[in-house]
Amino acid sequence: MNIDRDRNMNIRLRIFFLAILFFLHLPAHAQGSGGYRFSPVNQYGIELTASYWNPIIEYVSGKSGVKLQLKIGRTSADTTAFVLANEVEFIFSNHLFSPDREQLGWRVFARRDAPPIHSQIAVLASSPITRLEDLASEAVGFPGPEATVAYKHSYAHLLNRKIPVLVVFGGNMDGAFAQLVSGKVKAVGTHSQLSSGWSQREGHALRILWQSDPLNDLALMAAKSVPERDLAAVSKAFVEMSRDPQGQKVLASVSRSVKLPATTGFVAATGADYAAYRNFYLVAPPSLR
Repeated sequence: MNIDRDRNMNIRLRIFFLAILFFLHLPAHAQGSGGYRFSPVNQYGIELTASYWNPIIEYVSGKSGVKLQLKIGRTSADTTAFVLANEVEFIFSNHLFSPDREQLGWRVFARRDAPPIHSQIAVLASSPITRLEDLASEAVGFPGPEATVAYKHSYAHLLNRKIPVLVVFGGNMDGAFAQLVSGKVKAVGTHSQLSSGWSQREGHALRILWQSDPLNDLALMAAKSVPERDLAAVSKAFVEMSRDPQGQKVLASVSRSVKLPATTGFVAATGADYAAYRNFYLVAPPSLR
């Protein structure tokens, strides 16, 4: 009887330890009921950002078998804080190409297949301001301190030109544009994709006072903690979305809401596609690095 009892105990212990080993080797998305968290920077207001991304990540989750859920903060700086605190696993961002943040190990796997973007400084078309020098000592709106192209590039240009301005953050690009329309600021730092989309949505024409050299649109990136098989599945779903009839319908619908071309999907990319961002930090004013 003791032998049988010991044998049964050994069997139960083996099953217990095998269960633990099985659990430890599950991919991260299977370990939590919520799946992986996906944080795109707040390029628009929260509602518009969510209405653009939720259908995309629902499609990607279904095609890849890897569940993604949207996690965005109140402002673009809040959303980037999630990233820096390791609270998300997938992102759509260009905020991680500074030398210190590159050490965090985030991996570029795709980017939005859109024309290059340009940092810009813009005023309303009806504004009497026609030169950058006219902005000296005036209030200029920006999305937030983390906005790499719309804030850091454009404000660096003003600093390099020795044109002092009062920096006003709007929380996101739509917020900064609202400040421009209300007269709270005289100009905005923006980028070409967002300024074009806002003008079409809101019916306000802009005058561009300055524009940077071209830069690639934002990157889709994965944390180093994401297993390779999950990353490969998610990457495949994003990249093939524009070639799948179901994916094309999703892209056409969400692109319409933000005034992007209906065929705007995603293409495979690597960190090499963002060399221009890294080069910016080599020459940027110290306060913006």
